[in-house]
Amino acid sequence: MYHDLIISGFGGQGILITGRLLAHAAIAEGRHVTFLPSYGPIMRGGTANCTVVVSSRPIGSPIIRNPQSAILMNAPSAAGFEERVKAGGLILYDSDLIDADRAGCGRQDTKKVFIPANTLAEEMGSGRAANMVMMGAFIGITRVIGIESAVRCLKEVVSEKHLDLIKADEAALRKGVEYARDHASV
Repeated sequence: MYHDLIISGFGGQGILITGRLLAHAAIAEGRHVTFLPSYGPIMRGGTANCTVVVSSRPIGSPIIRNPQSAILMNAPSAAGFEERVKAGGLILYDSDLIDADRAGCGRQDTKKVFIPANTLAEEMGSGRAANMVMMGAFIGITRVIGIESAVRCLKEVVSEKHLDLIKADEAALRKGVEYARDHASV
C-alpha cells in the first residue's frame, strides 16, 4: 500500500493540522509515514501546504513531485497544484472557495470531487472545521486510513487551546465521509 498527497490552502485553514492528523492516524495503524509542512512567512492568510506519504513499506523521500491526490482548499492552491497531480489521480476541491467552472485546468485525466466544506462545517456549527470535512471526504473516498483511527488521533494533533473543538472536528470528519459516500462517484 502506498499513497501520497498534497494538502494546500490559506494559513489559518488548518492545513498542517489536517496533514498531521493523517500522519498520526496512519502511524497508529502501523504504517510508515512522512509529513512535510511548508508555509510562507505570513501564517494567517499566507500560503500553507503539506505533503503526506503513507506506505506499508519504508519511504525513501518525503518530497512528492506528482502526488496521487490533492486536497485543495482555495483558488491559489488549485492554480498552483492541480496540474501536478498524476494522471488518474484524485483532486478534492473546497467548492465554497474554488469555482468548479475554473478548476481542473481543463484536465480530463483526474477524478475531481467538489465538496462544500465551509458550508457543511457551518451547518454543523463550526465553520473552522472545513479542513476536517475535507479530510473526512478524503478518508471516505481513498480509505487510506480508517475514520476511527482519525477520530482517536484528534487529541494528538489539536492544540490545547482548541481542545473544545474536538467534538466538532469529529463530527466534521464523519460528515465528510458521509458526503463523499453520497456525492462522490469515484
